[in-house]
Parts: sequence; C-alpha cells; structure tokens
Amino acid sequence: MSSHTPNKKPRQANKVEHTLESFIFNGRWLLGPFFVGLLFAVVLLLIKFFKQLYLMGIATFTATNQELLVGILTLVDTALLAGLLLIITFSGYENFVSKLNIDNHEDRPSWMGKVGFSGLKMKLISAIVAISAVELLKVFINSGAYPSDELLWKVTIHVTFVMSGVLFALTDYLNSKTQSH
Repeated sequence: MSSHTPNKKPRQANKVEHTLESFIFNGRWLLGPFFVGLLFAVVLLLIKFFKQLYLMGIATFTATNQELLVGILTLVDTALLAGLLLIITFSGYENFVSKLNIDNHEDRPSWMGKVGFSGLKMKLISAIVAISAVELLKVFINSGAYPSDELLWKVTIHVTFVMSGVLFALTDYLNSKTQSH
C-alpha cells in the first residue's frame, strides 16, 4: 500500500504536465486564422493588380513611357508582395502549425517543407529589399516630383533594409558555423 502512494503523485504530476503540454501544443492552431488572413490579403492584392492593369490598358495610348514604366513597376511590386505573402503563409503554417499533406502534388514548390525559420527570415528580408528597390526605382523615375530631403530619406530607408539583410545573412552564417562545431 505504501509503495503505491509515492508513485501516485508522480503519475498525477505527469498527467497534469501532459495535459498542459497538449493544451500548449494544440495552441499552435490559433495561428491558422492568421495564415488564412494572409491568403485573403493575396486575393486583395490580386484585385489591386487587375485594377492597375486595367487602368494601364485604358491609358496605354495617352500615357507617357515614364507613366507606363511606373505602372509596370507597380504591377511588379504587387506581384512581389503577393509572392512574399504566400511564402510566409506556406512556411509559417508548416513551421508553426502543421505540415501540408500535398507531398505528391506535381505543382508543389521545391522549397516547401525545407524552409525553416532562418530561411523564412532570409526570404522575408530579401523580398522586402526587392520591394523597396522597386519602390525606390518608381520614386527616381519621378524624382522631380519629390523634394531632395524626401529622396534622401527613401534612399536611407532602402539602404537600411539592405544592411539589415546583410546583417541577417551574416548572423545566420555565423550561427550555422557555431552549430556545426
């Protein structure tokens, strides 16, 4: 009888611990709506993309080359942002919620299931730098419409994004070297 009493407390503690851990683990599903929301944002970007494309189509014969170039860069910017949202959605869902069970699908991107948190950070900063570069190019095409201090701020912000990307890459490189030893 006395032998059962010491074992009973650890079993109860293990049951409480297991219940708590299961509850916390199942809490990952709270992230699901965030990823569904990001997919909805991609739909909104698609609507914006086609609106811009429609307006460009209407103005093709009256717009200047500069205006068309800015319109095209806006389309590129929108497409880059939509791609970024999909990368975040796929990778975030697979890293934090659950694996996507589409292993045999012929259209499955090769990077899916292979992008960890570090890779996701790098893809994110790379996409931000690309989007910033497109935005900066649009500004420089119309640079006469901006005061020089605003141009300086835009360049400074872009350089900050680039330097952040370099620092992220360097940090990941150093981290991978220390983990491999």
